[in-house]
Amino acid sequence: REDGAGTGQPCPCPEPGVEAAGAEERRVCGCCSGLSWPRCCKAPGTKKKAACPGLGLFYTVLSAFLFSVASLFLKKIEDVHSVEVSAFRCVFQMAFVLPGLIYYKTGFLGPKGKRIFLFFRGFLGSSAMILLYYAFQVMPLADATVITFSSPVFTSLLAWIFLKEKYSTWDLLFTLFAITGVILIARPPFLFGSNVTGIEGSYTDHLKGTIAAITSTVSGASTFVIIRKVGKSVHYFLSIWYYAVIGLIGCVIALFVMNEWRLPYCGKDRVLLILIGLLGLGGQVFLTKALQIEKAGPVAIMKTMDVVFAFILQILFLNHLPTWWTVGGALCVVASSSGTAIRKWRQSLKKAKQNEI
Repeated sequence: REDGAGTGQPCPCPEPGVEAAGAEERRVCGCCSGLSWPRCCKAPGTKKKAACPGLGLFYTVLSAFLFSVASLFLKKIEDVHSVEVSAFRCVFQMAFVLPGLIYYKTGFLGPKGKRIFLFFRGFLGSSAMILLYYAFQVMPLADATVITFSSPVFTSLLAWIFLKEKYSTWDLLFTLFAITGVILIARPPFLFGSNVTGIEGSYTDHLKGTIAAITSTVSGASTFVIIRKVGKSVHYFLSIWYYAVIGLIGCVIALFVMNEWRLPYCGKDRVLLILIGLLGLGGQVFLTKALQIEKAGPVAIMKTMDVVFAFILQILFLNHLPTWWTVGGALCVVASSSGTAIRKWRQSLKKAKQNEI
C-alpha cells in the first residue's frame, strides 16, 4: 500500500514468508498504528473494524437520562434523608471500584505525594453529592439541575486561581451569564419582591436548596481542579475509591450525629434506594465510556441534555410546570456552560494541530 497520495513509499510490513536478519517473529506494521503483521491492514482476510460514528454522544445522552431518572427517584423517596441516600450511593461505588483496584493492582492509598490531593478530592466530591441530593429534595428538579450546570464556569475560575490557567474575557462573560441564570432561578426577594411563585414548599427551603446546589457546584468544580493537578499519575479507579470511602465515612458520622440513620419503612423506598445507586453507577460508567471514545467538548455540550430530561420528567411525573424565570435561567446557564465547553474544545484542537506541525 502506498502511504498517502502519490508518495510512493511502500508499506513497511514484510511480505509473508520473508525473514529479515535479526527481526522478531512478530513484526510491527508502521502504517497500521503498530499492529503486528498478522493483524495488519494488508494481511490476507483481515478486515478493519469501522468505528460507530456518534457512539460517544449516544453514551452521553444515555448517561444524562440515567442521572435524570435517578434524580426523579430521589424526589419520589419519602422519609429518607439525603445523607442516607448518599451513603447508599457510596456503597454501590465501592462495590463497583473494588474489583478494578484489585485487577489493576493500584493499591488502596495511592502514591505518597498524592494522598493529600486524593483526600480532598474525596471530601469535596462526596460533599458535592450530599448537597446536591439535599437540593433535589427541597427544590424543583429542573432548578437544581440547571444550577449544577454552571460547574464548567466555576472550574475555569478556580483553575485560573489555583493552577494559573488562562482566564480570558470570554470566560468572564460566561461566568456572568451563569450567575445571571442562578439569580433568575433563586429569585432573591430584594430583587423580585416577597411574592415568589413556582417553587416547592416555602421560600426558605427554596433558598436553602439554592445555596446547597451552588455549594455543590463549587465543590464539584474544585474536584475537577484537583484531578487536573494530580493528572495521570493516579488511576481513575483510585480517585473514585477515595470519593466513595470518604463519602461513606462522612455520611455515617453525619447520620449518627443527626440521629437520622434508619432503613426506610416502605418497600417502595428501599427499591428506589437500590435503583438510585444502580442508575447513578450506570450514568457514571456511560459518561466515562463516552469520554474515552469522544472528545471532551462535544460530550460537555451533549451533556446539557440533563437539563432537557429534568424539565420533561418534572412535568410528566411531578406535575410541576417550570416558570419562565426558570426557563430563562436555564438558557443562561446552558449557554454559559456550552460556550465554555466549545471554547476549551477549540483550544485543545488548536493546540493539537500546533503539536502536529
